[in-house]
Amino acid sequence: MAYPPSEALVEQLESIAQGDERAFESLYRATSPHLYAQLLRIVRQEAAAQDCLQQVYLRIWQAAGQYDVSRARPMTWLSTMTRNMAIDWIRRQRPQEADSEAIIDTLPGEGDIEHESHIGQQAEVLQQCLGELSPQQRQTLELAFFEGLTHHDLAARLATPLGTVKSWVRRGLERLKACMTRLA
Repeated sequence: MAYPPSEALVEQLESIAQGDERAFESLYRATSPHLYAQLLRIVRQEAAAQDCLQQVYLRIWQAAGQYDVSRARPMTWLSTMTRNMAIDWIRRQRPQEADSEAIIDTLPGEGDIEHESHIGQQAEVLQQCLGELSPQQRQTLELAFFEGLTHHDLAARLATPLGTVKSWVRRGLERLKACMTRLA
């Protein structure tokens, strides 16, 4: 799941802190699928996840001015807020249930959220770098990676000489590595 670069999210949060509704709408469109999926994994009910998501964005609107770029990446901050909202929901819905604390104990911790956010940011960079490849290089790498095709399989599938396919793969990987290094 890709979302805007951290710099764009920081700018949106700064604008939201100033009351910019367009920035809020843009942030919502960019981050809500990720945050909703996180909520759904935790609360395990669609209606509850939707309600919590609404509460998360209300909280974002109210607390955007409290975001500190030196303390956390934007998606880490948003994910932490989302996780906390889900935990609060679980505690409100099941206050007498002994298993509510057990459920909370099994949730991803802060380090897990940061790791998940970092993975998402790496996926974003990968998508950007794939966009810089030639169409043949991109298609060849995607087929090799997602379908597990060998060089021979790729040559047959693409009706292209084996040497050409090997060149596309090699050059595509070189360009991908250079781009990932440059943007990381």
